Amino acid sequence: MNTALSLNASNKVAAIVVTYNRKKLLLKNIKALRAQTCKNKLDILIVDNASTDGTYELIKALIDDEEIIYFNTHKNLGGAGGFNFGMRKAAELGYKYMWIMDDDTIPTVTALENLLIEDKKLKGNYGFLSSRVLWKDGNICKMNVQKINKWKRLTNFKSEVNVQYASFVSLFIPTKVVKKVGLPYKEFFIWSDDWEYTRRISQKYICKYVPNSVVNHWSGSNVGADIVDAPQDRINRFKYLFRNDVVLYRLDGFEGKMYLNLRIIKYVVKILVKGKNKKQRLHIMFSALKKGKSFYPQIDYIRE
Repeated sequence: MNTALSLNASNKVAAIVVTYNRKKLLLKNIKALRAQTCKNKLDILIVDNASTDGTYELIKALIDDEEIIYFNTHKNLGGAGGFNFGMRKAAELGYKYMWIMDDDTIPTVTALENLLIEDKKLKGNYGFLSSRVLWKDGNICKMNVQKINKWKRLTNFKSEVNVQYASFVSLFIPTKVVKKVGLPYKEFFIWSDDWEYTRRISQKYICKYVPNSVVNHWSGSNVGADIVDAPQDRINRFKYLFRNDVVLYRLDGFEGKMYLNLRIIKYVVKILVKGKNKKQRLHIMFSALKKGKSFYPQIDYIRE
């Protein structure tokens, strides 16, 4: 790890990028971050979940030249664990802001500038800012659409609006907020970690969608994760989604429980009508929901 970049971090932004075996996309991400119009205010922190595809070797020159700060977790912590790890490091190094994203996030050159403009306009009085996320073809990325509340997804992508839920694809958070609400649940591993974390923040602070801050998400396809039509070799991953959703909607008490129950009914109907291997998909979902009822991860707080 090289921390030379962080020596004057007190008024700077740490771009926290979690990566795992996607070295070509990571290099594209780093290139986009280095091209930001206000790059003098930005340091790049790479959290490598023990990649085995030659990621370190590909970016070693950037590490040696102090263009990025690199951490290897030495095991795959999942997205949730990787962000927990990286956000803790950013706070310990003294960064004022955290800009969170996956390795397949490609920010446009003014993405950070426009987040900082919004920060100044709000005088720092907010919980998080969330960018407009486009897929690589320029259309809105369906898996990263923010939610105004549990019941309503964002539909007007041109106007600034308060939101309660957002993804970890270009999420901007003052470090002071992270210290108040704690870190994402590392135990989630994958899925719902971003929804839970942003809802945890929006329970305490006003949070904003910032349409002028634009990033591109180079995901494999422009569809959301759905157990109903997911390929057979990937359906076991949904054990994380449904288990974590129990914790997520627990945040909102009775209303959250009602929402989760309606969501379960919707999935049961869709699986019975459209799904293949119906019995297996239903078993994964209900087993995960059962585990979620006794799943109470503890919030990690950053110690001063």
